[in-house]
Amino acid sequence: MELSVYKIDGSESGKKVVLDENIFGIEPNDHAIYLDVKQYLANQRQGTHKTKDRSEVAYSTKKLIRQKGSGGARHGSRKAGIYTGGGRVFGPKPRDYRTKLNKKLKQLARFSALSYKARENAIVMVEPFAMDAPKTKEFIQILKNIKAGNRKVLFVLPENSQNIYLSSRNLPEVRVITVDEINTYAILNAYSMVLVDGVQDILSSRIK
Repeated sequence: MELSVYKIDGSESGKKVVLDENIFGIEPNDHAIYLDVKQYLANQRQGTHKTKDRSEVAYSTKKLIRQKGSGGARHGSRKAGIYTGGGRVFGPKPRDYRTKLNKKLKQLARFSALSYKARENAIVMVEPFAMDAPKTKEFIQILKNIKAGNRKVLFVLPENSQNIYLSSRNLPEVRVITVDEINTYAILNAYSMVLVDGVQDILSSRIK
């Protein structure tokens, strides 16, 4: 797949980039994508949920009613789960939701997601640029110039740029990451991707 590289003013730079077919042109594996996205979302969970069981709620341990003769059920504690304010039965406990996937599978999932974006013609290439200071208005104009869209844009840099990141931080529909941070969920969660020239070469060099 061949793409034109645009300047930040929206004009073509004259350079053409051929995307690696082993990354942007494979047959997508939906199950690999499912597993990787599932793991990513699970790993975001804090797992700090907690409720009190009957051993932790603060109530008297005095027996409520006599064992026999009341005509009702037996009750031995106000802490029982059937009472309002009693302990929660089988409630959630703190736990770690993190899981592990093989590197090859995660790579397959990322390449599958990138291939979907290539099929949808949702990738825009832009030549490397720098910003002298954080300017959100200037960054918005760049996105308009290169026609990246205004809904869920994923901007991928070859290396970290503090000014570009700060310029985009106040835009809820734009996410700026480096090539080291790219993941399947971020790719699929975006309507369009903007790759700064050089990102594709870094991805190609990491194929194992």
